[in-house]
Amino acid sequence: MDPFVPRTDLTSWGRVLRPRQFVASPSIKTDLPDLLQRSNRFENGLLARGLGRSYGDSNLNADGAVLDCRALAGITAFDPETGLLTAEGGASLDAILAFAVPQGFFLPVTPGTCFATLAGAIANDVHGKNHHGAGTIGRWIERIRLLRTDGSEHRLPPAEVSGLFAATVGGLGLTGVITEATIRLRRIATSDMEAETVPFPDLDGFFALAEASAASHEYTVAWIDCLASGRSLGRGLFTRANHATEGPLAVPARRGPAVPMDAPSLFLNRWTIGAMNTAYYALGRRRAGARRVPYEPFFYPLDAIRDWNRLYGRRGMYQYQSVVPPRFAREATRAMLGEIAKAGQGSFLVVLKTFGVLASPGLLSFPAEGTTLALDFPNRGASTLQLLARLDAIVREAGGRLYPAKDGRLPRDLFEAGYPALERFRAHIDPGLSSSFWRRVGEDS
Repeated sequence: MDPFVPRTDLTSWGRVLRPRQFVASPSIKTDLPDLLQRSNRFENGLLARGLGRSYGDSNLNADGAVLDCRALAGITAFDPETGLLTAEGGASLDAILAFAVPQGFFLPVTPGTCFATLAGAIANDVHGKNHHGAGTIGRWIERIRLLRTDGSEHRLPPAEVSGLFAATVGGLGLTGVITEATIRLRRIATSDMEAETVPFPDLDGFFALAEASAASHEYTVAWIDCLASGRSLGRGLFTRANHATEGPLAVPARRGPAVPMDAPSLFLNRWTIGAMNTAYYALGRRRAGARRVPYEPFFYPLDAIRDWNRLYGRRGMYQYQSVVPPRFAREATRAMLGEIAKAGQGSFLVVLKTFGVLASPGLLSFPAEGTTLALDFPNRGASTLQLLARLDAIVREAGGRLYPAKDGRLPRDLFEAGYPALERFRAHIDPGLSSSFWRRVGEDS
């Protein structure tokens, strides 16, 4: 019986593309060598996949083979003296937190969802609200065990920064299958956070708060009303936080609702988004100030709503995340928000923050010193793609780049310009691995 089953229901989180893929689901690590060998017959190669939280096509392999690695999720070792935790690549950040938090440890870096795998976090070199002080997750990875399609197994220490380790961190799963990794967790005294929300009236207010908060707060992030214009362009709510110094060590129970079906295609439009943004900003101003909160609503507010991506309807959404260097940050961010407000195609989910100077270890890692803007756009076809092309032009002129984990239509020239280590990365690709994203923008033309 062929372990690779044709499926068209395996999508990315953006749900724009629904390609045919041939999916195998290993139940134990010893299944992998045989599956990698069997995948050689697929012209489009193989791609390992976790929980599918990348938005575009970096976790898709149209007409190719896919390894669904969610069952390879064991935590295999932990040293409470050093905080070193070893887990299989399919272990979710949620499972790691459930294990580590009661023992007084936390992830050193976490993205905005805990429903991502450890291997996926490494392959995308994820960042979090503490980038200005902690950098990306790749800086906290001690070892990676990598299996390549030729059957060779590699144990990669971070000291190999110019070789396969640097290519694998942020390497989009193209250097081999990450079967296991060791991460250095950070100690915490409690699972609670001391958080503060500060409203700001415009974009200058954001930059002032970001600069003032970097030294005093470990975590900083802002929500932006992307449809505000004129004197209110860039208004929003700035949140800054530190881990509390005393209290319980508890993993919050998650019993949030689920979106039961795809929303109508016109549910999110200029008027509904504008009304939600106005109401949220007003509510945030009334509730501004300091408060103590559990870690989960602070780090993972959207995880409380299962399948929230269905709010964008069956046509799905595009997520757009850019980073532009400090020299052009204000001008470029202002220009992007202006285009979005004019088009009326923004969303309720808009994040603005600054990245610090800590260098990412990966050759294709996204974060760089500067300002990053991330938001979702309901897929409205040509008009949405035209808006994103206008945003591309602003990012290109500012010398910025886009995040492959969020992308579904990044132009090849912008990818090549944004990632100067691309040629060095190509030397480490496993020739048996590929993805829809890589064939679109990364392969030698």
